[in-house]
Amino acid sequence: QVQLVESGGGSVQAGGSLKLSCEVSGFTNFIGWFRQSPGKEREGVAKITSTGDMATYADSVEGRSTISLDKNILRLEIDALKHEDTAMYYCAAAPVGAGCGLVKDYFTHWGQGTQVTVSS
Repeated sequence: QVQLVESGGGSVQAGGSLKLSCEVSGFTNFIGWFRQSPGKEREGVAKITSTGDMATYADSVEGRSTISLDKNILRLEIDALKHEDTAMYYCAAAPVGAGCGLVKDYFTHWGQGTQVTVSS
């Protein structure tokens, strides 16, 4: 049974950085971060293989974001925060055999979410 527990988030100033963590238990394949703003679809932010050797980023955060896996702790850091980064952030896991894209339908296990608000 895969379980995911996020921590971090809160209110962060524009231009600053956010750091999120997710404790992962159970076997999985890809692990990633998604986010959802009110009235919008849940979108992928970044994902990484369970071995931590290959990461993929959404265009919206490419170049200013880092996803990493340290044992069973998944981390996400986004720098140069923008107001549009405001969202509920979710940690998610995809099982073996799932598609390899940053697509929410491939991910079958989800954390409870943590809110990030970027303020002026």
